[in-house]
Amino acid sequence: MMHSVLVANRGEIARRIFTTCRRRGLATVAVFSDADAGSPHVREADSAVRLPGVTPAETYLRGDLVIEAARRAGADAVHPGYGFLAENADFARAVQDAGLTWIGPSPSSIAAMASKVEAKRRMAAAGVPVLELLDPATITESELPVLVKASAGGGGRGMRIVRTLAELSDAVAAAAREAAAAFGDPGVFCERYLDSGHHIEVQVLADAHGTVWALGERECSLQRRHQKVIEEAPAPLVDRIGGDLRERLLAAGRDAAAAVGYTGAGTVEFLADDAGAFWFLEMNTRLQVEHPVTECVTGTDLVALQLDIAAGRPLTGPEPAMTGHAVEARLYAESPADDWRPQTGTVVTFDIPGVTARFERTSDGIRLDSGVEDGTEVGPHYDAMLAKLVAYAPTREAATRQLAAALCRARLHGVTTNRDLLVASLLHPEFLAGTAGTSFYTDHPPAALTAGTGPDPCLGALVAALSDAAHERGPLLPGVRSGFRNIPVGYRSRTYAAGDREIEVRYRFGRDGLEAPGTPGVTLVEATADAVVLDHDGIRRRWTVGRFDDRVVVDGPQGTVELRRLPRFTDPSAQPPAGALIAPMPGTVVRVDVQVGDIVTAGQPLLRLEAMKMEHVVHAPEAGTVAELPVRVGQQVAQDTPLAVLAADG
Repeated sequence: MMHSVLVANRGEIARRIFTTCRRRGLATVAVFSDADAGSPHVREADSAVRLPGVTPAETYLRGDLVIEAARRAGADAVHPGYGFLAENADFARAVQDAGLTWIGPSPSSIAAMASKVEAKRRMAAAGVPVLELLDPATITESELPVLVKASAGGGGRGMRIVRTLAELSDAVAAAAREAAAAFGDPGVFCERYLDSGHHIEVQVLADAHGTVWALGERECSLQRRHQKVIEEAPAPLVDRIGGDLRERLLAAGRDAAAAVGYTGAGTVEFLADDAGAFWFLEMNTRLQVEHPVTECVTGTDLVALQLDIAAGRPLTGPEPAMTGHAVEARLYAESPADDWRPQTGTVVTFDIPGVTARFERTSDGIRLDSGVEDGTEVGPHYDAMLAKLVAYAPTREAATRQLAAALCRARLHGVTTNRDLLVASLLHPEFLAGTAGTSFYTDHPPAALTAGTGPDPCLGALVAALSDAAHERGPLLPGVRSGFRNIPVGYRSRTYAAGDREIEVRYRFGRDGLEAPGTPGVTLVEATADAVVLDHDGIRRRWTVGRFDDRVVVDGPQGTVELRRLPRFTDPSAQPPAGALIAPMPGTVVRVDVQVGDIVTAGQPLLRLEAMKMEHVVHAPEAGTVAELPVRVGQQVAQDTPLAVLAADG
């Protein structure tokens, strides 16, 4: 019998597992790196054990340290969550050898599916359709495009699309580096790549008594860099095609689990086309990030069922069926329009209104599984996901619109997020029609999806200026506004930046109220340091305002505008030298592709940074000559560190 569970993970999945453990009366133990010392999952656990270091290789990938932490804290069971060591057969075996209960599938099942090459062979033998494996050394032009994939792990890491033979060797090397950093295994392979398809997966549960459940399917077709962004259940593709497609998918999921003697929770992933054909991709021998959508539509607690199976209890009753519809959006700290660049910083405000459940299923409404709270530091060492927001409703349209509305009303300050992209994706006609496939973000780039959405930045800047003025003046006589004079005066001026755009706000208060030449038709109703109410062309709207560092964030019914205050005068010494390329994020230099004196072309790779478990290429913005290379391989750099200096040609 289990009494205390150590979760060998961090962030939202650790908090999610703790929620069920507390309901079961089980004590909880967290592990944490130095970078995570102040994280919410550490505060919430009954006990927490430090893993010295900050990188995954020093901490969460050290199975020996995790097992020792369980011993020291008195835990008698280990739950791996997802990522890190969750699909490591050696770790699972070491947990069992230490006399601890392993809350997951058997080491032999993990090993059978850990090698995607071996997994495909087993699935083919079990009658599950598979995509042909390709040897990178023998791929021909006729077999392109191909997908390079890490043999171990998942989550989009160690994956590259290759469309020309000239790209193949670099893609294999980059995928191997990324896989080694994320999973400790550099092995990769190739398979045929379908430019547009549908990512369908089946949630399976199997006990030690021979029962295998398939708890419906999910569709996870909206992906960036092969990482899922929006997931839902049931799959709209399956509903649209109908016939026996669902039965065939669920049967294939059960067959896959049975073929390796599986026990516990797992996910069998397929690639499907619009005709209803599907092929096995891989089996994730763990809980999935998107498991909440299945919990919502089946009324189950998958973590509780994992605990039951690990304790030797059988699955009882009928196989759960799906009712209603659930849609999940992953909220990332990233800038989608800037090649999905991860972002770091401090989460100043994290407020999502209308949440009806946290870390557990909801009968109707919004569920939030979050790894961050106000004050959480988002660093470069781990995945960029901040939270998952899930809407559950009787129909797909109701769930989708409810989720989009909750995201739109959220107040998210301190780090750049993909929130606007999520809203635009959910409300896109192709998604609403249920026809969006894996090429969605190729066909609809983030910048195009979000163009023209959200509030007018000029109006947001006026709100910021009025709020800043109220913040600076403090309390005045009742009814007296900032800038009031009993004689005519000139306009006050404040300048903000919205992205790369500079916005000068000019305003003054006359006898007839607010005068703002840049935004005609605006009447000020009320302005405080925290909120501004404007009447714009007869429509009254309220805006809330938050500020941190040099930023002002304006949240309104149409969305959010984040602005940066611009000083009147700039210190020239604070500017980077001409031609300097600076680090877009903190990270580690893993490769330098050029040398000082090299002549480069626009778009040519100069060097590569590893951050948030992904590799990011720094390209030359224009043609020129490499004048300086102040960094080296293995060097950790802070954001805005100069990486290279290019001298322009001519």
